Amino acid sequence: MMRLRIPALLTTLLMLISVHAQTRQVIEGACDAFTTDEMGNVYVLRGDVLELYNSKGASWLRNSVKTFGRINNLDAFYSLKPMLFSQEQGQIAVLDNTLAVQGSVLNLPRNGFPQVVLACVSVQNGFWFFDQQELELIRVDAQLRKLSNTGRLDQLLGITPAPTAMQEFDSRLYVNDPTNGILVFDLFGTYVKTIPLNNVSNFEVRDGALYFLQGGRAQVYDMRSFAIMDIPVPDDIKDAMLDIRIERGKLYVRTADRIVIDEVVTAR
Repeated sequence: MMRLRIPALLTTLLMLISVHAQTRQVIEGACDAFTTDEMGNVYVLRGDVLELYNSKGASWLRNSVKTFGRINNLDAFYSLKPMLFSQEQGQIAVLDNTLAVQGSVLNLPRNGFPQVVLACVSVQNGFWFFDQQELELIRVDAQLRKLSNTGRLDQLLGITPAPTAMQEFDSRLYVNDPTNGILVFDLFGTYVKTIPLNNVSNFEVRDGALYFLQGGRAQVYDMRSFAIMDIPVPDDIKDAMLDIRIERGKLYVRTADRIVIDEVVTAR
């Protein structure tokens, strides 16, 4: 058992973290990307096949997305309704709980968005886009009608952002720009702040905490106290981490040849 002591003032975060190797579940095989939803389901992308596993690593569903093009973003903002984004095809698809396309595939160039390079899901069935040409974030509804936007970020922030990922949580959009940090905006596109975390390779926001991978280290940032703590990871996968996520008391780690699911026991 591995233990980490955390200052008592972090009442909303982990005060004691124990990773139990004996409860480990493993999803074998290399994959291109994975994500989780708040129920702990695991969405695994292998080439043009999307697979769904439960929180115990048991296979549930699989479906081919061969005609969709190479997938750049996989977002499970709504449980059992994942969103797929293909930058090359300029397409977005929302899937149902059988991993079948729900409704029609959305063609972004045909709807006035030819330079979108990042996309994620927003509340009320909306989406966020990052337009590389206009250097702005745009929020749209399910019919791709514009709801809000930031305007040019280089003029707003005095930097030229190059975001690699973004996620909405609790009415805030978090945008990872490895050079400049995690940029935070509200639903109206108003800039809120920058979280000073640079060179982050992947991140996840949950309930006042930002979990992230930086320089091969799994860490958590408390957005109330601004404290940063290491997340204990079993030694056998510590140096092999490519992505991490935490959902419902479980730590999910992607390596080159598997996804490892370990229990995370919290004591307050």
